Amino acid sequence: MARPPPPLLLGLLLLRLLLQLAAAGRPCGPTGLSRDTVLGRLGANITLTCQDKVPANATVLWQVEEQGSAGGWARQLAEGNMLLLRRLRYEDSGRYSCSVGSHLLRSLRLLVAEPPETPQVSCYRRSHDKDILCEWPQQERPSPGTRAMLWVKRRFVAENGTEQRCRYFSKARKFSCRVKVPPGTDDTKHLVVSTCVSNSAGGSAGKDKIITLSGVLKPDPPINVTVEALEKAPQRLRVNWSYPSSWDPRFYWLRFQVRYRPEPAPAFMEVDQVTTTWLDIHDAWHGTRHVVQVRAKDEFGHGAWSEWSQEAVGTPWTDPRDLTSEMEPFSSQLPMEDGTYGVTLPPELFGEDHANSAGGSVMEPSTHPVASPYAFLVTGGSLLLGIALFVGIVVRYRQMWWTNEQERTKPEGEGQHMLVPLGLPLPTLNDTPLLSHSSPSAPGMLHITHSDYSSSGQ
Repeated sequence: MARPPPPLLLGLLLLRLLLQLAAAGRPCGPTGLSRDTVLGRLGANITLTCQDKVPANATVLWQVEEQGSAGGWARQLAEGNMLLLRRLRYEDSGRYSCSVGSHLLRSLRLLVAEPPETPQVSCYRRSHDKDILCEWPQQERPSPGTRAMLWVKRRFVAENGTEQRCRYFSKARKFSCRVKVPPGTDDTKHLVVSTCVSNSAGGSAGKDKIITLSGVLKPDPPINVTVEALEKAPQRLRVNWSYPSSWDPRFYWLRFQVRYRPEPAPAFMEVDQVTTTWLDIHDAWHGTRHVVQVRAKDEFGHGAWSEWSQEAVGTPWTDPRDLTSEMEPFSSQLPMEDGTYGVTLPPELFGEDHANSAGGSVMEPSTHPVASPYAFLVTGGSLLLGIALFVGIVVRYRQMWWTNEQERTKPEGEGQHMLVPLGLPLPTLNDTPLLSHSSPSAPGMLHITHSDYSSSGQ
């Protein structure tokens, strides 16, 4: 592979030197300890030694100065050349001294501290005209005297970064730093954020984070979220909300995302790309309370979504007639299975007879409603029509069967004669068969028997 030309190589070396210079000047180590300071770990045991050699008949007494004592009053602890302290606490930090009588042998300072956790910083900006907030959480409370610092500088530029001191918030259990943004700063320029946390027990530097002003935009959640029912719309809900107070809509807008669910359902349904401060839900569950939340993002998609707003609840509109029918224990009519209605007695008939309460009887309500006569007419007519159709089919079948049997039972040759119409030409004298006019059953027809016709043909 060919080597890069000298100007390019020189440029790469210069860039590397600039990066090294930019990274320099940010020491992150433990604060210096004096020679008479002893470091102890939280929860550990430690032994303090007065002197290497102590006379055998001498009595060594240990004492510790009370924190905040102005007159130097000390609390006596124990006797002996060595002092054992178990399960150190932050309150055990202080100045310990050992003496023989009124003669001071040694004085040392005990510092109970834990090395700081490595910061994992995240930065955000609540709007285009707000400062940058950088923060990181803490698993444990930092030791007293812990110091957190943050630097912000432009990337690839050999310059000193802006230094900010960070504060620890015990309730939120996190460090937070505020970085001022000069007016007119380009939102697309890359910035390098560096962090360092240190105390007497050690120091820890976080990984550098590359950010842009537009990339760390994260609005506050929307406020005043309400859910309202719409008149005569049992499956619709109207959701309204407002811009957060930290975002000025006169210069930049927000787009929103709405999620909702009926209370029995565990999963949310989401609606994206909402540019107004209201939304109509068209698939709400009838008569069911719904939970709704809203979050916001820059209109151009820069940065991250805000946190979800507080939950708001609402129930779709319900017909008052449905509520009335549900509340009333009795009605004048009850729906039947066939779609008709049966009449029930009013509840007044089931009360006590005050006029004759001594010997009167109480009427028990009937649980069997009176059925409509139309049902019996339809059922009876259908049954009669089915019976008539069945009888007709059986009679027709018997007639056909009887006719077939009659034809099969006739003797062979019976009734097998030929009827010749008078209009046919008569045969000649030689071929003339014997004619018989003795059949009175067929007037105007010649009756020729098979036997005569056969003999004449011979």
